[in-house]
Amino acid sequence: MASRRKARILAFQALYAWDASKTAKQELLNFSWIGEKSAARDDEELKAFASLLICGTLENIDAIDEAINSHLKNWVLERLKKVDLAILRVSVYSLLFQKDMPAQITMDEAIEIAKEYGSDESYRFINGILDSIWKEKKTQ
Repeated sequence: MASRRKARILAFQALYAWDASKTAKQELLNFSWIGEKSAARDDEELKAFASLLICGTLENIDAIDEAINSHLKNWVLERLKKVDLAILRVSVYSLLFQKDMPAQITMDEAIEIAKEYGSDESYRFINGILDSIWKEKKTQ
């Protein structure tokens, strides 16, 4: 598994923790919540990319949530599963604000993470939302 995917997983886990318990940003960024036996604990490059995703997402959370909400059909943000929402948030951040990150990579990574951590239908749902947001962004 590429270290970028591991960083995305760390970022989504941090955003999940932030949403579930309003964990302080600084606590998320010190990665003390990573298990001591995790290889990620000592991987500074991985933590740097994860930190970029976490900070960028939290700094732009209103715009990200607005983008997600505007593409939900007969659904509201508050009803989304927290895992799906965390994956969507970090992925929408990449789509909207990381100009150097190819959209297809962002979407593929989100789908793979959703398959591993989400419910059986999560990856389809996440793919649909991200694809819709990306198509709208391309037309702007």
